Amino acid sequence: MTQALLLNLYRRATRLVFNLVLVTLLLGLFVGVGRSFLELGLTFTEPTVRLGLKDLVTNTLSLIIVLELVRVFVDYFEFERVRLEVLLEIGVALALRELLLLLFAEELSGLDLFLRTLGILALVAGRTLAVQFSPRRSP
Repeated sequence: MTQALLLNLYRRATRLVFNLVLVTLLLGLFVGVGRSFLELGLTFTEPTVRLGLKDLVTNTLSLIIVLELVRVFVDYFEFERVRLEVLLEIGVALALRELLLLLFAEELSGLDLFLRTLGILALVAGRTLAVQFSPRRSP
């Protein structure tokens, strides 16, 4: 009896925490989208187009990452598990964001660019394998 009560309490606490995190992420997403639209004018006022585009790309990629995180939380509520393919998509988005930021800052050597690109390709291959061998598919 106490085990069922504790398990029920755990489920309720988990749902409450996940709901709070989901609401926070959604609020952050809406604020980020609003700020991106407000800062769109900076693209035209920056001394060079490149600086304005750098900020725009950075904000857009950050919003994509937050959107993917929201998707993870929604998937958790829907399936009561986190799918590997979604986590790998977040990894790809994070790696692409960092790669583009370093490219804009011109802080990458040829070898660094090659190794980071290989890492992104490995994440994409892992995601492809996760989709191909998903537990819900029959062999």
